[in-house]
Amino acid sequence: MAARIITVAQQKGGAGKTTLVAQLAVTWARRGNSVALVDIDPQRSLASWHAFRADQVPDGAPLHLSDVAGWRLGTELDRLRHHYDIVVVDTPPHAETEARAAVRAGDILLLPIQPSPMDLWATKPTVDMADKEKTAALIVMNRMPPRGKLPEVMLEKLLEEGLPIAHTKLGNRVAYAASMMEGKGVVEYQPSSTAAREIGALATEVLATLKGRAKAR
Repeated sequence: MAARIITVAQQKGGAGKTTLVAQLAVTWARRGNSVALVDIDPQRSLASWHAFRADQVPDGAPLHLSDVAGWRLGTELDRLRHHYDIVVVDTPPHAETEARAAVRAGDILLLPIQPSPMDLWATKPTVDMADKEKTAALIVMNRMPPRGKLPEVMLEKLLEEGLPIAHTKLGNRVAYAASMMEGKGVVEYQPSSTAAREIGALATEVLATLKGRAKAR
């Protein structure tokens, strides 16, 4: 069966895009899926983390990495889609052409958003891009504080605009960054933590969403 292509994009930088890619990929790999990562972000943060992981966690859940320029994405996905169960694409912010190609190629777009007005304003254009490319989008509320009015206001705004929001929300937890510093996913670093339960629930929800869409076709 051809791989499920999952694109992670956000026009605003600093939304936690690469961390989300790495955490989900490790979670899916730990569940027995063969997972490939594709890094088309010129900053190459995902590629750097993957190299660090290979050195520090040689026995960790295996992840393949393709570190390619955005214009080569289509060719690389054609190569990967028949060899892996899941392919996750990390895209650059502020790069319309590369991001659009990645969104077009994806079976689903994951769009991380932090509780800030700037993230909120950057979200709608990316969702509109997904609509134009006929790719399902799913907003992931990321780095959510345990209390405060701003997250509630943001959720209300997103719901008012009819934007698709994942049921699973990720908290503002040190464990995500700490696990990355070890070259691990949080499900390896602190498998019994709240962070591990959150990312596990999101990984399940994303695949369930893809399955539901496939049945509806």
